[in-house]
Amino acid sequence: MLRKKLCLMVILAGSMLFAGTLLASTMRCGSHLIESGQRHGGGKYEVLKKCGEPKARMGNTWIYKKGGRDIEVRFDDSGSVTNISSN
Repeated sequence: MLRKKLCLMVILAGSMLFAGTLLASTMRCGSHLIESGQRHGGGKYEVLKKCGEPKARMGNTWIYKKGGRDIEVRFDDSGSVTNISSN
């Protein structure tokens, strides 16, 4: 019984750690959470400040490497985050 609870707690804690990169509209950079579709903040400057330089830039799409996955951050023409997706 104790072993089952401990295993469940480990799985739950692990899934919480990676939740920021698994959700399609968010990305975690250290203690910061980048979200798409925000009215305030979330622009290119904020993403650079919180996440650092991306692995690659292709126009309004930036690629970050997080947890062994490529995360695409897309910006609109005004520089706001419109979409975050992982491959």
